[in-house]
Amino acid sequence: MATASARHLLVENEELCVELKNRIANGEDFADLAKEYSQCPSGAQGGDLGNFSQGQMVPEFDAVVFNEAINVVHGPVQTQFGYHLLETTSRED
Repeated sequence: MATASARHLLVENEELCVELKNRIANGEDFADLAKEYSQCPSGAQGGDLGNFSQGQMVPEFDAVVFNEAINVVHGPVQTQFGYHLLETTSRED
């Protein structure tokens, strides 16, 4: 079964999500922004979600984490929880 490690940042609206993605693209630290803005408890760890298997997260998460480029910030990704920025840090098939 495929496994991955990822980090994410969760906010309530798409506009803020896009703004934070631009700030990361301009050199700001993902972990620092996650600590400041993320509404998920993982924000305290810089958005780190640790290791998980395919199917443990919501489908929108899996679609990015298990299919898109590694070490690239993807998003905004909308789920039932809000808008996410996702970065897969490792993946094993």
